[in-house]
Amino acid sequence: MSYSDTPLEKIDNILQQAQVAFLSYKNFSGKKKGAFLRAVADEIEALDRQLIETAMRETNLPEARIVTERARTTGHCRMFAEVVEEGSWVEARIDTAIPDRMPVPKPDIRKMLVPIGPVVVFGAANFPLAYSTAGGDTAAALAAGCPVIVKAHPAHPETSTLVAGAIFKAMQKTGMPQGTFQHVYGSSFAVGQELVKHPLTKAVGFTGSLAGGKALFDIACRRPEPIPVFAEMSSINPVILLPETLKRDAEVIATRMAGSITLGVGQFCTNPGLMIALEGEGLDQFIQHLAKAIEETLPGAMLHAGIAENYHSKLKRALEQKGVKVEAASRSEGSAIEGRPLVASVPADEFLKNPTLAEEVFGPFSLIVRCSSWDVFNRTINNLHGQLTATIQGDAAEIKKHPSLLNMLMEKAGRLIINGVPTGVEVCPAMMHGGPYPATTDSRFTAVGRDAMKRFARPVAFQNFPDELLPDELKEGNPLNIWRMRNNQWGKH
Repeated sequence: MSYSDTPLEKIDNILQQAQVAFLSYKNFSGKKKGAFLRAVADEIEALDRQLIETAMRETNLPEARIVTERARTTGHCRMFAEVVEEGSWVEARIDTAIPDRMPVPKPDIRKMLVPIGPVVVFGAANFPLAYSTAGGDTAAALAAGCPVIVKAHPAHPETSTLVAGAIFKAMQKTGMPQGTFQHVYGSSFAVGQELVKHPLTKAVGFTGSLAGGKALFDIACRRPEPIPVFAEMSSINPVILLPETLKRDAEVIATRMAGSITLGVGQFCTNPGLMIALEGEGLDQFIQHLAKAIEETLPGAMLHAGIAENYHSKLKRALEQKGVKVEAASRSEGSAIEGRPLVASVPADEFLKNPTLAEEVFGPFSLIVRCSSWDVFNRTINNLHGQLTATIQGDAAEIKKHPSLLNMLMEKAGRLIINGVPTGVEVCPAMMHGGPYPATTDSRFTAVGRDAMKRFARPVAFQNFPDELLPDELKEGNPLNIWRMRNNQWGKH
């Protein structure tokens, strides 16, 4: 089936519809928005085998992965439904008046989060469900009260169309205004560019390459009214291998890391693309065990030909850099569409001199940086760009011997992990999925968990308002029974 790009002349009408929808949808109760999100989840599940088989065919992903992703997508919708139905997410703050305060009376001021406006979401290549049409960005924006325009990823347009159809059915069943959700296609950059440039677009959600995210961010900044672009772009997710732990548990850690490097053919934004270690017996043992595991792992089909071609190209470029040595590769080279697992190493001195070696190679690849001393080890960590995650393989006693390590990593990443792997992002309120540039364009926000809604809301203060004119969230009687901060005290007062 062919999916033609949405004509550019239709973009204005699409955004106009979104704006009209926004004027009513933003005022819907949490219960009504929650019912809509629950209906979206129900309709996606009703697609059953058709959705699973279509996504498998378009992405080369196995059935188990698609089923898991579908559950994550519907779970996101229901999680956000629960959040908006409860209502405290608006972070209501109330500071009551003190008219007799001297020398100046204090006014009554109340503040809460309100939706930002129409949001453009770009479907992701590596998550055809969980980060695409009804994925985390879409669900978060709809929960916040923002209409959404999704640009389907050209690698899986049929899957995106099926999910969009489910959302349209949910809109009809729950009485959402036309324009609350819209779906467009665009294999070229032009459609996305027009969506971001349009004056009625108020925010953008993007998961993809550094080049793509940076281009959208630059367009948004050049607008007469700049808007936020929440782009998740590039992360090599460094893993710090501490020497005492590595010497003691080399095989265990190697097995753990090999599984993470090759999981899903390495096509996760949290894939561990870099490992940093001190030269020594522990590292030598670790590489031996890791090499065996990598050699025994077969290549796997990547999401589409473009990603496979990019992996082969970036891998070739990395291996051509000075000082890089292949430590292990899968015994099978695989086909052009497959990603061959491979691990290489490089002396830290070469890594520090060569920015190319810090670039993401999206696929089943990881680079080991060999450090000759603790000074070089620390310089290597300090030289890293912003990351989604940073992992330490080491016990508490050894980590305490290097008190600056955690402080350094906190400056580099949004999520720190000890004795685990970065792959696998739990959806929960405490999750932080974001990080300093170039991992994301705004390290203050998460793309996963209930706080993801905050990307698509802004605070508004109401001063000296009569009670009847205030939003229900800020009224004296707290009719919604939500948690609020009143005169610096939390409660449901």
